[in-house]
Amino acid sequence: MLWRLLLCIIAQLHFSLSGPVDSLDSVPDLERTMYRVVDGFPCVRLLNLSGEIGCSNPGREKVVAQIVKFSNVDETIQSPAILISLDELQSFFERVAGDPDFAKNIGGVLVEAGTMVQKKLKGFSPAEKFPQAKFAPYQNINYKWNPNGSGIMWHTYNFPVFLLSENSTTTLEEAAIKNEKSKEAYSMDVADFHLVMQTTKAGTHNSESCLKERTCLPLGGYSVWSSLPPVNTSSSESPKSIVLAVASMDSASFFRDKSLGADSPISGLIAMLAAVDALSHFYDFKDFKKQLVFLVFTGEAWGYLGSRSFLHELDLHSDTVKGLDSTLIETVLEIGSIGKGFNHGVKTFFAHAAGDSLATNETLNALQHAQISLKSENIQISTASTSNPGIPPSSLMVFLKKNPQTSGVVLEDFDGAFANEFYHSHLDDISNINSTSIVAAASLVARSLYILACDKKQLSVSDLNAINVNVSLVKELMACLLSCDPGFSCGLIRSYISPSSTCPSSYVGVVTGDPSSTPHPGYSSDISRFIWNFLADRTSMWKENASSNCQQGCSDPGDMCIKSETDGKGVCVSSTTRYVPAYSTRLRFESGSWTVLPPNSSDAMGMLDPVWTESNWEVIGLRIYTRQDAAYDRLVLLGGLAITIFSYIIIVLTRAIITKTLKRD
Repeated sequence: MLWRLLLCIIAQLHFSLSGPVDSLDSVPDLERTMYRVVDGFPCVRLLNLSGEIGCSNPGREKVVAQIVKFSNVDETIQSPAILISLDELQSFFERVAGDPDFAKNIGGVLVEAGTMVQKKLKGFSPAEKFPQAKFAPYQNINYKWNPNGSGIMWHTYNFPVFLLSENSTTTLEEAAIKNEKSKEAYSMDVADFHLVMQTTKAGTHNSESCLKERTCLPLGGYSVWSSLPPVNTSSSESPKSIVLAVASMDSASFFRDKSLGADSPISGLIAMLAAVDALSHFYDFKDFKKQLVFLVFTGEAWGYLGSRSFLHELDLHSDTVKGLDSTLIETVLEIGSIGKGFNHGVKTFFAHAAGDSLATNETLNALQHAQISLKSENIQISTASTSNPGIPPSSLMVFLKKNPQTSGVVLEDFDGAFANEFYHSHLDDISNINSTSIVAAASLVARSLYILACDKKQLSVSDLNAINVNVSLVKELMACLLSCDPGFSCGLIRSYISPSSTCPSSYVGVVTGDPSSTPHPGYSSDISRFIWNFLADRTSMWKENASSNCQQGCSDPGDMCIKSETDGKGVCVSSTTRYVPAYSTRLRFESGSWTVLPPNSSDAMGMLDPVWTESNWEVIGLRIYTRQDAAYDRLVLLGGLAITIFSYIIIVLTRAIITKTLKRD
């Protein structure tokens, strides 16, 4: 403890000579004075069966590197922390890929936030030009659905990379400028990267080895499905054909916790939730000749985990999909990226059809009928070009890969190439979409589903006109799901769940325990739990003598408890809403650990399964501080030794003089 006390005394003396500072009463006070914690979003290490992607410190220790702007990097600076702007990001990583010597000399990378630069960018997408092409149900996998795709997020980087916040960007720019101006000085500002991945420490460089050594966890979460009206599994009547409405809740990004996916796919999710709300105001569903089922997948950005798991559960006839049957699915209507369909006052969407079956044509006709009923809203819907190789990257591709006879349509805001210039980028945020476009898409979807469910030749115009989307709900969902203010602390979400964080993220996350159809709140994400509660509420049927809360359990076995997180009591509702675990179908959980199953040649999609996992870590952090040059440290040491020797000589001489004087006396 003595050295700590001396350290505080010396530091107090040093800072007091530099100017007035607050009192240093402890070592933590000293650390806060010396080190400045930097807010940022890391790129982390992900693994699959064939290798790894993403970022990590190169070894077992933290990385400390001098902060230098990209434009000022030269060979004389050893392993710098390179500060780059958004418009330099792609060219930087292209240089890393093409220049191994340059890559080896990188200590770390700091990416500026740059909101103003974002507006000037023509596009930035770290994804591939054909995302997840191997799951396509057609041969032309070289087609460029995503022209801006660079693919940089699919490479391995043995150095840490952080995206800075707005405030941190200013701090790091000042540090880089200071270092540039004081090249000959004895001190410099350095970045201290804590991004040590457990897989790097253990030398487990693929999913199979890291799962065996427990240095990683599988990507995954919980998808949600709900039916309108609720499915009566005890009924003796013949089950109805199913009209399946599909959306996704997860996205991806180069930076783990900055994956909003506003246009792709959250705009489609919001449109579906708004459509469900619009349809829920009908209290009499006797005219429904078909069963409406709403399905929200997670894990689609990582090998279509959600849709493949759902189809697998259907094959197993498990309890998670009780009441559903794959043979009853008549058509699939998927709501994809629809947030950019508003242009010059016109809301334009494209219907990408799978095949030319009767059910597919009925879905297209329903969309056209819905458009006509909304003619005053200036909405246009067109069939996608026949020159396209097929449907765009979507969950419907998995359905078609499983069963080529599947009928379905994907509703998008583009025809031959993504309208979203920031696909799977942290820049795909709320500023990248338009609420008017989402409202229009939700209106189309709600009325189209009503038309398909009623299955009538002639529909009442008054019934269609009664289906109206709540514009305020759409805007509230955008604010809740796509911004930190209010984010998950908004009233709508807090009326259903107690969120674990405020700022939303659409990253899929990892599966931390035994997958279950009734997961503990701590094992399912905030967005999954919100969607489950929202859909259960909106698709529920009113019942006489229903329990007002579910503290003592719901009276009807078919009832379920919603809003239980908010007050501990909850509300019993009659609804068919279920969680579906979403993780690789090549994995099995037993005895507290995950095992990779051998490939099954009869499972075509299982053979393609990459089995994505995420490395564990102890701590992730970034801070900066001022470090003295080694030569200066040696000079200080020599100076200290000289002063010590000189002081010793003075003491000896003084003692001799005093002793001699005392003897004379």
